[in-house]
Amino acid sequence: MDVNCIRLISAGVATCFLILVGCAVPHVPSRVIYEDPTNFVRLEEDSEVLAEWPPSHHTHPFFIEPEKLRKILSGLMVQEHWIALKRWLRGESPLVPTFTDEELTLLSSHLAERFAEAKYNERVTFYLSEPQTSARRIITTGGLYIHGTELHMLLGNWRIIYGIPAYGMIYDRRYPMRPTAAKGFDLRFQPTEAVVPTKSSMLDEILANAKDELVIDLSKLESFKSSVSLRSRCSQHKMSCERP
Repeated sequence: MDVNCIRLISAGVATCFLILVGCAVPHVPSRVIYEDPTNFVRLEEDSEVLAEWPPSHHTHPFFIEPEKLRKILSGLMVQEHWIALKRWLRGESPLVPTFTDEELTLLSSHLAERFAEAKYNERVTFYLSEPQTSARRIITTGGLYIHGTELHMLLGNWRIIYGIPAYGMIYDRRYPMRPTAAKGFDLRFQPTEAVVPTKSSMLDEILANAKDELVIDLSKLESFKSSVSLRSRCSQHKMSCERP
């Protein structure tokens, strides 16, 4: 077999591989609203929302002041998974604030603006990173959406060290709601009485199809009771609501 034939075969194999990779990795329609060299906030379509089924529609656009959103984000806590022996020796792992003050300032402003622009079939996603080297960074990523009076929050990655591959696709920026490694934490919220318990079937747990979301009932937060009540009345009477 001559060199030209080998080159043709190699090119064909490479092309087939790229086609298979392209088919295996679906594109998520999105629009970037804010971006700097290390962070971004964007709106992306939610494939689980069906235009012909209104109950699946998110309550977007949703108007919320950055200060109120910052207070909610400040209540998000991360609890790391500890092995049984460590829990036996030290008890449960401590709750740690999910975001730093700098991250809260950035997110509360840009997320509030994005909620006001989001469509019924979109969710707001974010990506925060701290470059360590030219090929490694610490990332925190996730997404949110409002459904009725409930805020749904998914934290895909939390202070994960992500190594940029020498070749192939860079997943951490393309899919902010997906974990880049096995999750070693749970997302919590304070006050706990505002957390909506989520239920999953045993089959979903076995197949890992259970939704990894934290759901917060905004109507149970003191600062939101009046605005949620107003929004509910406007919806019932099909009135337009001004920003709370």
